[in-house]
Amino acid sequence: MRKYELSNGKTVIKPRSYFVLIILILCTFTYISIQVTGFDMNVLIQNGNQFFVILRQMFPPNTSYTSSIWIPLIDTIKMSLLGSFIGAILAMPFAICASTNIVHNSAIVSILRFSLSLVRTIPTLVSALIATYIFGLGTMAGTTAIAIFSFTYIGKLLYEQIETVDMGAFEAMEALGTNRFRAFIFSILPQIIPSYISISLFCFEGNVRYASILGYVGAGGLGLILNEKISWRQYDSVGMILIMLFITVFIIESTSHYIRSKLS
Repeated sequence: MRKYELSNGKTVIKPRSYFVLIILILCTFTYISIQVTGFDMNVLIQNGNQFFVILRQMFPPNTSYTSSIWIPLIDTIKMSLLGSFIGAILAMPFAICASTNIVHNSAIVSILRFSLSLVRTIPTLVSALIATYIFGLGTMAGTTAIAIFSFTYIGKLLYEQIETVDMGAFEAMEALGTNRFRAFIFSILPQIIPSYISISLFCFEGNVRYASILGYVGAGGLGLILNEKISWRQYDSVGMILIMLFITVFIIESTSHYIRSKLS
């Protein structure tokens, strides 16, 4: 640290800079990552154009295949919508019980937070694969996997949001004799509803994309025909699937963004 004397007689201490240390750490970890992954820039430069080989085969897309995409696309949207809705509904009570400013029992809070973290580490594809063994092949398995992901994602963000609210009205209602449930409904809930809806809509946007690959494990939706066409090397049909998925995601994201902007 360096000290500087000002003209008014005061002394200013400049904090020590860790810039060089941070750069050295980043360079060290970058070098280790290159060694572990076997990354080779020469290979990337020489064969990078191969990335566009399949992309060129996707265009022009096979427009005659459009009629076969509608039903799997609708299944994907239904899976995403229903899974997001179920996950959002289940996340609310868990998020409330996992908030330290609402529940003062540290054991309950710790168990619920650990449970959310544990379930959140399970990849959605793995959840869908497990669900296919329980419910069989089809959209039910995909809906279950999306609901599990939505539950953990919304639950974590929501309890963090609850812990930032103004507790003044809640404490005042409790002091007047109102039970904790009614106090929460009338003082905390109005503060978190806009964020809750916004988080749920954002989760739904992502779930539409995630649901499109769940068919790889037999969970229904676009993933089934996408996997089929890639296996048969019918890349023009794959191009048509991706275009329709892009349009669908764009419409959903635009609508969701408009609604979220009105809530903020």
